[in-house]
Amino acid sequence: MPKIVDPEERRQAVAEAVFRVICRDGLEQASLRNVAAEAGLAIGSVRHYFAGHTELMVFAMREMAARLLARLTAHAELLLDPAAPMSEGERRETVVSMLAEMLPLDDERRTEAVVWLSFAAAARSRPELRAHADELYDGLLALTTKVLEGGRRSGRLRPGADVAVEARRLCALLDGLSLEGAFYPDRLDPGTMLAVLRAHLAALTSEGA
Repeated sequence: MPKIVDPEERRQAVAEAVFRVICRDGLEQASLRNVAAEAGLAIGSVRHYFAGHTELMVFAMREMAARLLARLTAHAELLLDPAAPMSEGERRETVVSMLAEMLPLDDERRTEAVVWLSFAAAARSRPELRAHADELYDGLLALTTKVLEGGRRSGRLRPGADVAVEARRLCALLDGLSLEGAFYPDRLDPGTMLAVLRAHLAALTSEGA
């Protein structure tokens, strides 16, 4: 009896192969042939699920974004849930944990950062990828804005802080830490990344600490 293949599982496996190839060899090496070999599949099997290279890249890009946004949203929902009261210390650590999902603090997140930065760079000159890169950035900006708005309403945000400006500044900080941490890990270790993030968040609070 032939083995029944779950189409979604197969597509997920191919996406994982895309991530590994990009992280190891660069986006330009993520051809259908190379991805198929990485996944241990015949190229025809990959073509069965993806019409071409562009469709494969878009799927992998959206999969990467969906994973990150799902983790971020889980933290954000906990922060914004009135039925889940937290101490100030617990709230602060939840915010740190949420934003740290975007930093290359371990092998998994470092792979994600390298892959995402590769996609973002390619999107600059590839319109078929640009919309998906914009979608993720807009989602991250909306999420940080929502969290900062919550801080403003609760009186935790520094008086006079411009939420729109601070949300973009926070996104820029995370982008910079991700870039340096992913490509130059010897220059920026996980402890330093977290220390920089904590210092920035402390400067945003009404207490300044």
